[in-house]
Amino acid sequence: MAADGRAPGTQGGSAPVPLLNIANVLTISRLVLVPLFLVALFWGGGQDSTWRLVATAIFVLASITDRVDGELARRRGLVTDFGKIADPIADKALTGSALVALSMLGELGWWVTWVILGREFGVTALRFWVIRHGVIAASRGGKLKTLLQIVAICLYLLPVDPSGGVLRLVLMGAALLVTVVTGVDYAVRAVRLRISGQRAGAS
Repeated sequence: MAADGRAPGTQGGSAPVPLLNIANVLTISRLVLVPLFLVALFWGGGQDSTWRLVATAIFVLASITDRVDGELARRRGLVTDFGKIADPIADKALTGSALVALSMLGELGWWVTWVILGREFGVTALRFWVIRHGVIAASRGGKLKTLLQIVAICLYLLPVDPSGGVLRLVLMGAALLVTVVTGVDYAVRAVRLRISGQRAGAS
């Protein structure tokens, strides 16, 4: 998107990108799905198999909107300041609520939830810290982290794990490892960007 908030390729007299567009609607829908997901998950004390399947389906649907809204925004030139802020908030609301809920049900250790959430909020703080100097693009490791988290959470949400719980433990362990590694990598890149930006400003 251009610096004046217009879609790429538009002329000066063209209309700005509308706030109410398909990408932002999908982002908002993801936020709306979060409380519905929690209601379904906790229905019957979190032990009802049917409602666990419903909760899993809602989580998967919401996760898909995360992928689709970003693609639509970039391809159709629908990137807005609202979307830049709301999209990561919706992501963290969905993943965070799932992790906290699973820990409340005693199915996932609280330390796992705190490590992942700590990394996510830490990266958000770093984004604001370096926002004046530039934006750090998402890495392949970051995308892998998101995928592993989603798949692992889905396995924890399902009422039955055919592997007897081994597969979900392995995937959550992998997700935790990649989460920490990419968090450290992001912190290093943020510090470098901040230092280079300060040097450029001083020159």
